Amino acid sequence: MTNIARRTGLITTKLGMTQIFTKEGNTIPVTLLQVDRNVVLQTKDEGSYKAVHIAYGASKNIKKPQAGLAKKVGIDSFRHSKEFRVTEGFLVNPGTELKANHFHIGQLIDVSSISIGKGFAGVMKKYGFRGLEASHGVSASHRSGGSTGQRQDPGKVFKGKKMCGHMGAKRITTQNLQVIDVDLELSVIAIKGAVPGHRGQIVYITDAIKLGYIPA
Repeated sequence: MTNIARRTGLITTKLGMTQIFTKEGNTIPVTLLQVDRNVVLQTKDEGSYKAVHIAYGASKNIKKPQAGLAKKVGIDSFRHSKEFRVTEGFLVNPGTELKANHFHIGQLIDVSSISIGKGFAGVMKKYGFRGLEASHGVSASHRSGGSTGQRQDPGKVFKGKKMCGHMGAKRITTQNLQVIDVDLELSVIAIKGAVPGHRGQIVYITDAIKLGYIPA
């Protein structure tokens, strides 16, 4: 894994899903990601740790430390920022703006975002449990998870037991999605398949970690 080339990623906003028609008449479900202003704030080269700090978008409300970073690279503000680990030779000069064509058509990428929150959910919805028998005598407990503990020994519920609780709203990374189209004029990237998160959610795009950077 250490020999795989890693470039900086991009910070985008999820616009939603649509479909693209191929020349053969087939349809490809795609997720559209808006690439707003991505500007390099700073780079870090501390031995084995090499990273590029990216600023994304613009905001009316910005704190003084962030405003100082923005001023150094010639922008007034930014909405969000993130550091991306990179390998030797892929550090980018501060002030450089990265656009949608940072990724090319056909490339495999990884996307990371916060999944849609589902609220409180039972074990059947959350984990796909079969449930109990929905017959006479079960009453209204046929969707319960059944017993959770053990006998007197060990006499406890083990950590990590699948039980009802909050569902969704977690960081999800989907690997090896393909870039179907890149529109530089609209600053939009079309990704094949579904991307975690709701409309308007911040989504991080990086080169596929299992493959690294493969030039077009």
